[in-house]
Amino acid sequence: MNTTSRPETFHIGRTVDAATVLAWHNTAESEGAGAPMVVDVRSAAEYGASHIRGSYHVPLATLAEHTRDLAAHIEGPVVLVCQSGVRAEQARRHLAATGLERAHVLDGGLPLYAAAGGDIVRGPQVWALERQVRLVAGALVLAGLTVGRFVSPKARLLAGGIGAGLTFSALSNTCAMGAALARLPLNRDVAEPQIGQTLAELRDRRHERPQDTQR
Repeated sequence: MNTTSRPETFHIGRTVDAATVLAWHNTAESEGAGAPMVVDVRSAAEYGASHIRGSYHVPLATLAEHTRDLAAHIEGPVVLVCQSGVRAEQARRHLAATGLERAHVLDGGLPLYAAAGGDIVRGPQVWALERQVRLVAGALVLAGLTVGRFVSPKARLLAGGIGAGLTFSALSNTCAMGAALARLPLNRDVAEPQIGQTLAELRDRRHERPQDTQR
């Protein structure tokens, strides 16, 4: 993958690695130029546990519902962040459908950005949604195989169904189980940002960089 040192030379709709994003921010700081906007599309609980300093929090469900309103307030390139890249890619597709082509997915998500030395704000730790999906899927497969062996062979269909679902998830780059888990109270015990507040922050960004008080 080719990388560049300036955000103005972004290619259309590509994945960008952590080292490149860090280089862009360092260049922006040294030259007084505007750095690419960073938008975190994870849940409120995940965002509260850790996020890139200065990033804007727009959960994927909010972005999907208000894509055009958000796209209208995004100037210049934007880097989309989640835990692994799956939700960020879904967000990129939503934005691309409105004509916003300079939306890019952070390769490897937040973990690789942190490993590259990125500035991370940390709070109370929670399990990332992708980790919850692996736990639930693995537990269901194990339960299906166990019950299928000792109680009823039909229970093995559960394991097959989970396998088929994971295959479809990989092929379509979506995750129905993740979307369902995101609605659980443990993932919603932190208030999601209101769309009006988010749009106001994006408008303010045109004039000055917002203070990172809760970010």
